[in-house]
Amino acid sequence: MSKISIYQVLPRLFGNEKTTNKQNGTIQENGCGKFNSFTPGALASIKSLGITHVWYTGVIEHATQTDYSSFGIRKDHPGIVKGKAGSAYAIKDYYDVDPDLAENVETRMAEFEALVDRTHEAGMKVIIDFVPNHVARQYYSDAKPKEVVDLGENDHPEWAFSPLNNFYYLPNQPFSPTFQVQGYTEYPAKATGNDQFTASPTLNDWYETVKLNYGVNYVEGNQKQFDPIPDTWFKMRDILLFWASKKIDGFRCDMAEMVPVEFWGWVISQIKQQYPGILFIAEVYNPAEYRNYICNGKFDYLYDKVGMYDMLRNVTSRNFPVREITNTWQALGGIENQMLNFLENHDEQRIGSGFFSGNGMYAQPAMIVAATLTQAPVMIYFGQELGEQGMESEGFSGMDGRTSIFDYWGLKSIQAWSNGGKFDGGKLSQDQKELQEFYKKLLNIAISEKAITDGSMYDLVFANFENNKFNTHEQFAYFRKYEDELLLVVLNFDDKPLDTEVFFPFEAFQYLGLEEGQTYRIVNLLNDSDKFPLFTLSSKNPLVIHMPAWKGFILRLTKA
Repeated sequence: MSKISIYQVLPRLFGNEKTTNKQNGTIQENGCGKFNSFTPGALASIKSLGITHVWYTGVIEHATQTDYSSFGIRKDHPGIVKGKAGSAYAIKDYYDVDPDLAENVETRMAEFEALVDRTHEAGMKVIIDFVPNHVARQYYSDAKPKEVVDLGENDHPEWAFSPLNNFYYLPNQPFSPTFQVQGYTEYPAKATGNDQFTASPTLNDWYETVKLNYGVNYVEGNQKQFDPIPDTWFKMRDILLFWASKKIDGFRCDMAEMVPVEFWGWVISQIKQQYPGILFIAEVYNPAEYRNYICNGKFDYLYDKVGMYDMLRNVTSRNFPVREITNTWQALGGIENQMLNFLENHDEQRIGSGFFSGNGMYAQPAMIVAATLTQAPVMIYFGQELGEQGMESEGFSGMDGRTSIFDYWGLKSIQAWSNGGKFDGGKLSQDQKELQEFYKKLLNIAISEKAITDGSMYDLVFANFENNKFNTHEQFAYFRKYEDELLLVVLNFDDKPLDTEVFFPFEAFQYLGLEEGQTYRIVNLLNDSDKFPLFTLSSKNPLVIHMPAWKGFILRLTKA
């Protein structure tokens, strides 16, 4: 499979041109982006960044404080909805799309289907969320096909656990959280989404959600009752098939490790029988389970949050030496090409926030590693390429360095890029334009250079560990090679410019099949105006190079 690059985007915010930005504002006050905001021009601009897949976050209908009851959609109780807009991960109807995102609520599904077609016409593929572990507390499908039995419809709430049930219950206990829910009643209480088997979840729990039952009896020793196959498995398979029939190209599976791996192996095999090319990406945070979810769960890719993301954040923040990147990729032991690399997503703090680096420019060397170290897919979060800071107090989420997934808001950086829907960047600052150009060059290199998409990697850190002119606390270097195509990546994580020397061990020549003493012409793919003399590649001849602060070079070496 060719290397893929993903643009994660929250449609609710991406297409919103309104600038009111009232804290805790309603949809009428603050506005909301739409499926139709992704015009052919907008999609062409996204593709030009070097994007192959768009992950539209928040497509499936979720709980909200906005009232759509006049359209036959059940109203949600505000006491169990986070924020005015609600969390995209508190699914209210698996068979419908978010009415917020439609110009005409009555034609909302058709508008989504048109978005899928437009994205394909723009030369990109579509990923949506599949949220399998939990649903909104007031889950009810008003859009399901007639033959579908709703989640919980045939449950026995007097049973705490049964593989016949879709939910877990707390018999004879009313839902009584540790905070006021303004008159909301639930009896008996259901277990909360983050595995809280209590009738009294706290504000720090996923109190707006209820846990789905895949046949694991968590309260009595995690017993697995998978024979016969639990009812929830069939219902979730049918939901995946429903969305796959909409011509989407992949699912990002939320909190996949909270669902038994046996289900994934069973369901992904069946979906791929009908839709062989469809991708499954798992949000998994336990490295000990990585191979289980790849080999037995049949996932194509897994998040590498606790590995490469955490490491790249730490080296960018000057907490860890850069040489630790080597240990991070080596720890994956051969599955590094199946990890999804990123520096931002909806859960993490923005690079440009005061909680991370304070400036999106500072993560350029880290982003080069994420995009080019392996054949793994790479992802950016909308606005990352513009240095979005996430330092606004939108409402429910407060000022936390993240872009809110709970509130209606307008992002100034995206609005500046959009420039009234033209997507010509007409209102971007010079720094924003420079950063966007960096991402455009980097991601296009990452998906087009065979040395990156299909080639081998040789890490040069160990060979330079005792090199006093290459500081492994601040610098990193590696080769990427495919047949006669050779790239040398050299990175400076220091906040100061410096001169460095990179040595090339004899073992690198053996491993990559390089000729000792071959002369090369050098071009920096990230800046072709840089000039380099002819260079003879040898284990006795270091490359001397001047590195600006917080920058990286991707050097193409062509035989002279």
